[in-house]
Amino acid sequence: MRSSYLCFVALGDSFTEGMADTEDLAPDGSEGYRGWADRLAQCMDQRGPVGALQYANLAVRGRLLAQIIDEQLPAALELNADLVSIVGGGNDVLRPGSDPDALADLLEGAVSRLRAGGADVLMATGADPVKSPLINLTRGKVAVFNNHVWSIARRQGAQVLDLWGMRALQDRRMWAADRIHLTPEGHRRVAQQALDVLGLGSDEDWSSPLPPAPPRVRREAVREDAAWVREYVGPWVGRRLRGRSSGDTVHAKRPTPQPLHDNGSDVR
Repeated sequence: MRSSYLCFVALGDSFTEGMADTEDLAPDGSEGYRGWADRLAQCMDQRGPVGALQYANLAVRGRLLAQIIDEQLPAALELNADLVSIVGGGNDVLRPGSDPDALADLLEGAVSRLRAGGADVLMATGADPVKSPLINLTRGKVAVFNNHVWSIARRQGAQVLDLWGMRALQDRRMWAADRIHLTPEGHRRVAQQALDVLGLGSDEDWSSPLPPAPPRVRREAVREDAAWVREYVGPWVGRRLRGRSSGDTVHAKRPTPQPLHDNGSDVR
């Protein structure tokens, strides 16, 4: 690993695009989402000469791992980045019949190509879904894929964000209403862990849990779960049946490496 980076390119799906981190965005939402990768880039830039870091974010919501590799990896290789994050597979794991072993083979091929090109590579495990109704049915597949991620990192000399081990993420307050995407606080903590993983040193607490929340009344919990199924699970299933994705009309928010003007102020 390096002590500093000149070009950071982020690849992935909605997690890296930044859903649902709207903290400090323009009132009309024109800036899109922020997210852990944008936050990491801003922290990296603030630690070096203004404008020295070039940053691109090619992530698009809804992308499967194969799509990330086919659509985003070639661009990252052409950009000659010295740091590339590639986080994907979560959308695949949610789908019935997906194979975490096959996903791992795809991921390792991509990481191997990036490492051969000279880039440091940052991956991530999936968060533990043990406390999330319905989603917890994928826990076994997530665990298998996570073990592969650690093995890939060892073989390829890559680094890993340990989302599974972040106990703070077991708190429902870290998750948006859809229970799939992190809140701004969740994204902030992931970015801070990334600084530590990359050897750049976080100066904020990212691992401590939030203060205990008041217990939920069972009736309220049942009502919230029913609303979640109606508002989020139902539409997700509908898109799968129609062969559609939430990212069909979405483009990368930062497709080419650019400096973070004013020491990161344009990545809110």
